Amino acid sequence: MPAKQAVYLGVDIGGTKVAAGLVDARGKILCKTRVPMSSRGSEADGLAAVEQAIEAAVQIKPRWRKSVCAIGISSPGPLDPRAGVIINPPNLPCWHNLHITKKLKPWRKLPIHLDNDANAAALAEAIWGAGQGYDSVFYATLGTGIGTGVIFGGRIYHGRTGSAAEGGHLSIDYHGAQCACGKMGCIEAMAAGPAVAKRAREKLLDGSAAGEKLLSLAGGNAENVTAEMVGAAWHAGDALAASILQETATLLAIWLGNIIDLLEPDVIIFGGGMGALMSEWFDYIRKRLPEWSINSRCAEIPLVRAHYGEDSGIAGAAALCLSAKNSPVRTHALSRGKKRR
Repeated sequence: MPAKQAVYLGVDIGGTKVAAGLVDARGKILCKTRVPMSSRGSEADGLAAVEQAIEAAVQIKPRWRKSVCAIGISSPGPLDPRAGVIINPPNLPCWHNLHITKKLKPWRKLPIHLDNDANAAALAEAIWGAGQGYDSVFYATLGTGIGTGVIFGGRIYHGRTGSAAEGGHLSIDYHGAQCACGKMGCIEAMAAGPAVAKRAREKLLDGSAAGEKLLSLAGGNAENVTAEMVGAAWHAGDALAASILQETATLLAIWLGNIIDLLEPDVIIFGGGMGALMSEWFDYIRKRLPEWSINSRCAEIPLVRAHYGEDSGIAGAAALCLSAKNSPVRTHALSRGKKRR
């Protein structure tokens, strides 16, 4: 790629790392790097980690430094994307009401765009990934938690204050487990990785004989079970792991039934580590959807796996730049939600 062609610098901030990379206008990640995040240090320590990641990414391809036309930042919330303020993310205690778009001193002359990590990932999928050609996109990343983003006509739906699309905190059982957010029965508290591992541990501790392979993967100690082990045990034919994942798929079907009744998106995209695992249950989820949606055509909505894997934060952050430039992005969006053939 010629050095004069515009590129975007995507920065993905997490509790333990900052990833950064250069991304072209077609969504190709040209280079990437990551550095440790000083999440429990001072505000300046956290900012220094971000600046270090940016500089490291640019140094990989120094001839493209002058081609960087904007910076996108993907961060955990809560945050205010319109004001460019990271408010007080639980896993970034170093920052409180940080106006990050004004604090990156070496790069302040460039446009800097900020958004929630799930929103950003959803936008990248809509523009460049599995959501290309669809007008309305519902994106969910399943991992340690469940984050979601909603895209209409190539634009992130932010709601009145920028806090919309917290779909992971939609309650499907008010008698269910309490979520870290304080609500009861959020889908995150019932179907994210920690919840899957907890159900498996409880079954094993109750003396279930069906989890022999799962217990073996945990070294004989049920307390060591993780969601990744549940997935591996299921692939190895473990009956307990299969029942745990089937229950998880049912919970997701209940949740998606509500999402469909509210939004009726053109496509539903799953990202994240647990999302990749549960994509193997798409057929089961699709069969169960009619039980949990009043929409007679709910099963027609495609359930697809995200295009971007662990790089969704970098791609999503870069997509924020392209979206802001085009406002709204319609390069790939077609009218009436019909997918391009």
